[in-house]
Amino acid sequence: MADPEVWTPQKAAIRLTKICDFFSQTHGVPRFPVDVAQLALDTAEVFRWPDPIAKVESVDIEGFDGMLFANEARSRWMLLYNNALESPGRIRFTQAHELGHYILHRLKRDEFRCSSDDMLSWADKNIEAEADLFASFLLMPLNDFRQQLTTSVDFEVLRHCAMRYGVSLTAAALKWIQCTDESAVLILSRDGFMKWAFSSATAHRNGAFFRTRKGAVEIPAGSLAAALSITQERKGIELPASLWFPHADRNASLREMKIQSERYEYTITLLCLARNASVWPPFERLEDESNHWYQDR
Repeated sequence: MADPEVWTPQKAAIRLTKICDFFSQTHGVPRFPVDVAQLALDTAEVFRWPDPIAKVESVDIEGFDGMLFANEARSRWMLLYNNALESPGRIRFTQAHELGHYILHRLKRDEFRCSSDDMLSWADKNIEAEADLFASFLLMPLNDFRQQLTTSVDFEVLRHCAMRYGVSLTAAALKWIQCTDESAVLILSRDGFMKWAFSSATAHRNGAFFRTRKGAVEIPAGSLAAALSITQERKGIELPASLWFPHADRNASLREMKIQSERYEYTITLLCLARNASVWPPFERLEDESNHWYQDR
């Protein structure tokens, strides 16, 4: 069952994107959001593989968001997603993530069981990150995504993107962080501490990142994220950059945006700095070997 062609996440997503473009133009149907379930059923025919995904189903099983597994003969695959997923956006991204496993990794394993954490591993270097990257490019093609952006990006702009592509606001914001030349940091926090933080390539070069994988990082007092009385600020307000980054120039500022989800008990924060604003500690320059964008450790 060897496939002579090597598929990267981007290359595989572009192949299916062209199919979706052609189908939309030919049949006059909306291009977005992508019908991932139907696409998954048709993928083997597109790639001319003998082991198709035969079924896409929701199931009531705890402990995973999505699952992909083969039958004993490895001639058929089943794609499952948890019916407890709260939104169509999460369901769509989970389906696309599992489809990514099918295209990229099915020759390596016969079963994939993925949690919610696996859906936010874009910056890692493993199969979960590859499946996430595939899902991102499939659901939000880069050329179309960039056409949706304005000069000044905020949560209103990203909400438009989320609705267009049928994904969560978090997924749309991560896509922007991945592709932007701006200096920006996206943070998800709970109970006053960061759960994770993603920085754009420009932000990381300027020292604007948080090492959330090395221990708990507290949300700074005085920030919007720490203000319990403010549940959302979609456009953002100007604050001293030193509030978040103590070594920033005292005259430098940043724009902080916030959305607090009472349902899921977390806060999403977006920080936008000037492109040339360096916030490194004196004499400290740390290099990261990640290729395009950064989830800081």
